[in-house]
Amino acid sequence: MKRLFGYALMLALAAAPAMAARNSQSFNLAQNVKVGTTDIPAGNVKVSWTGTGDAVQVTLSASGKSITVPAKLVSEKNGHKGYVVSSKGGVNELQTIQLNDMSLQLQTPTASGQ
Repeated sequence: MKRLFGYALMLALAAAPAMAARNSQSFNLAQNVKVGTTDIPAGNVKVSWTGTGDAVQVTLSASGKSITVPAKLVSEKNGHKGYVVSSKGGVNELQTIQLNDMSLQLQTPTASGQ
């Protein structure tokens, strides 16, 4: 029984990094954007998320800055990585991050119009 528990524990520990990798990707911003009150500069951005459906927490990291915001995960085949911004008053507000098999719709006060 101890041996079975040991094998199960080793399998779970070996699978943990693989599962974590699925909830983290990078994409390239061609322009500076704003997320909430945080400015995210153009360049490579790492996005990671936890949760499913309407209850997702998204963390964006770029150039030493990090911000975590609520989001909605929508399963859809985009076939590419990209993003959607809304330009208001000369400010580009990040609204959606498109990844190959899903989109993350950010729920910041500025992105949702609240």
